[in-house]
Amino acid sequence: QGYDHEVPATRLLAKFDINLGDRNKLSFRYNQLDSETDVLASNSSSLGFGNRRTSTQALNFKGSNYTIQENIRSAVGEWNTTIGNDMANSLIVGYTTHDESRGAPGELFPLVDILQDGSTYTSFGTEPFTPGNELRYNSFQVQNNFSVFRANHTLTFGASVERYESENVFFPGSQSAYIYNSLEDFFTDANDFLANPNRTASPVSLRRFQVRWSNIPGQDKPIQPLEVLYSGIYAQDEWQVNRDLKVTLGARLDLPVFGDTGFENAQVDGLSFRDETGATVQYSTSQLPDANLLISPRVGVNWDVFGDRTTQLRGGTGIFTGRPAYVWISNQIGENGVLTGFQQLDNTTARPFNPNPDAYKPSNVTGQPAAAYGLAFSNPDFKFPQIWRTNVAVDQQLPLGLIGTAEFLYSRDVNGVYYINANLANPSTAFTGVDTRPRWTSGNRINSNISSAVVLKNQNEGSAWNIAASLERPFDNGFYAKAAYSYGVAKNTVDPGSIAFGSWNNNPHIGDPNNPGLGFSANSPGHRLFGALSYRAEYFGFGATTVSLFTEGRTGGNGSFRFSGDLNGDGGTSNDLIYIPRDESEMNFQEFTSGGRTYTAEEQAAAWSSFIESSDYLRENRGSYAGRSAARLPMQFNTDLSVAQDVFTDLGGRRNTIQLRADILNFLNFLNSDWGVGDRFTTTQPLIVPSSAQGGAADAQGRARYRMRTQGGELFTEALEKSAGLGDVYRIQLSLRYTFN
Repeated sequence: QGYDHEVPATRLLAKFDINLGDRNKLSFRYNQLDSETDVLASNSSSLGFGNRRTSTQALNFKGSNYTIQENIRSAVGEWNTTIGNDMANSLIVGYTTHDESRGAPGELFPLVDILQDGSTYTSFGTEPFTPGNELRYNSFQVQNNFSVFRANHTLTFGASVERYESENVFFPGSQSAYIYNSLEDFFTDANDFLANPNRTASPVSLRRFQVRWSNIPGQDKPIQPLEVLYSGIYAQDEWQVNRDLKVTLGARLDLPVFGDTGFENAQVDGLSFRDETGATVQYSTSQLPDANLLISPRVGVNWDVFGDRTTQLRGGTGIFTGRPAYVWISNQIGENGVLTGFQQLDNTTARPFNPNPDAYKPSNVTGQPAAAYGLAFSNPDFKFPQIWRTNVAVDQQLPLGLIGTAEFLYSRDVNGVYYINANLANPSTAFTGVDTRPRWTSGNRINSNISSAVVLKNQNEGSAWNIAASLERPFDNGFYAKAAYSYGVAKNTVDPGSIAFGSWNNNPHIGDPNNPGLGFSANSPGHRLFGALSYRAEYFGFGATTVSLFTEGRTGGNGSFRFSGDLNGDGGTSNDLIYIPRDESEMNFQEFTSGGRTYTAEEQAAAWSSFIESSDYLRENRGSYAGRSAARLPMQFNTDLSVAQDVFTDLGGRRNTIQLRADILNFLNFLNSDWGVGDRFTTTQPLIVPSSAQGGAADAQGRARYRMRTQGGELFTEALEKSAGLGDVYRIQLSLRYTFN
């Protein structure tokens, strides 16, 4: 309540065109954007415990939010030349700068995540990833396209080169982070600080403590410099085989070359790690990916089957290379044990609360490897993502003036993204009973002073497919109608984020986090259908009214049912997928007391059974482990209504138009407050792992043990509830536009 969610922005766009005779044209455009966006605190558990807001269980204080800038300066020049009667050339030169730094958070205060019954209850202090978070990058680009026009062929040959440079400052944990098992524990520790600021031990056991510090003498900001030269050459032939058939053939070669900006940590160069197969491996912090060539061939076909445009068959297949996410590489430049140090302690009394963010940072640094740190590596043969994509579609004229389209699209990873933690030790043992996943009970690190060593690698297991069909009908009297349906599935081994450790640590799995297996992507689309209807009427030669209605139904999203807490001891507090019991005999609840009420194992088992039965996914998958992002929300339906009134006249022989437009978004909710409202999961972490002080994750027989989540003193019994976001309420938008030609 009272959250402004402001996005103030100032834009400037300028464009100039100059004709240099009949065969040469110069154009120049300049674009400027100054923007700052209010953003809620991160839910990531890469620092702290995560899951801090946007749920009915957790709420962060306003001071833990932040702002992010988007300041862009872009200048592009283009020279188009006609050569003879059958050739043309286009030269494009551009320079762009971006500043996506976060707004200054003010005076730093430690991040505090307070748990209740094993999950985040509230958070305050400086946002986890905002201190010193600066990102400035620029790119200089040159691209040249040369085209040759023949009777049945249009040949294009081109080359491009980009010089990319960035300075990224990423300093999460420099404010320090404290995670407490309860509000009572925090009050006890904070009051003890007031009574004795110089104490060396806490009267309570902290769930986790984290701190990061600058490790180079005199270094104010741990800058991660990145330099890339990205070059490409390509060729294409548009071949008009005959009047009805067109074939497009093409190929592209790209080569990214990274500058020598990695930091050397000689200590790490001599250490041994473990890869996903269990083999002993070694890595170097200064070794960025080699210059690995990316090859992208492709072919496309467009065929007018009967030569009368009643049946159009189109499709193609090829390998496509996406624009590199350079932040994946700058992770390595920042996480090397030399630029910064990092310490994480679990279940400790050795870090009593102190409001000074620097209280537990080393008093003296020498530039040598820190005493404790995290690492990020890139496999030397890592290649930026490529996919093989194939599509087939048909456009068909149907009776009654209808136009039908059907399309199938299939994609598969050629170079997919994959992460492992090479400092993860072999598991010590395994649970007994129905859930037999491996456990780390005697430490999870190979090298004890290294919190993690996350390696960016390639896999080719991910795939996606989508089918779609549509019908549309344009009318001569101003009416237009269209309806469409699509269904798609996308699977991968990880949904990569901007932080290497977070991408690995937050990836749900059922056993070995270095071999998570194939799961649904968080962006797996599911079902979607929509209908559009519009009518435009002009009258009296100076006005027009357009009424449009758009309605859509889509799968509301997907989620992963996980434990809250670290069940298997691998260090991740939200990555262990649950086992779905066949019946109550396979459940193993721990009796506990909270808020003066005792919850028996039998009460919890009954609540868990009700929770399972309320979810189609859980009910249908009893006796199995939950899948990553496999639980889908029900379809959500929305309808938008738009009314636009135009008033126009001719000035100087050109039409000038003033348009007043009203949009009612979620029109159904405007009519009835119960309509147009979606569903959300009440929680995707219904089972809570007891802390070590509460007896731990296993009972005396070695079986996985847990507690049922509560809210307001009651056990959860329902998996879904109505959502309450901006998309669930109606909004009215008014706009005024003046158009001149």
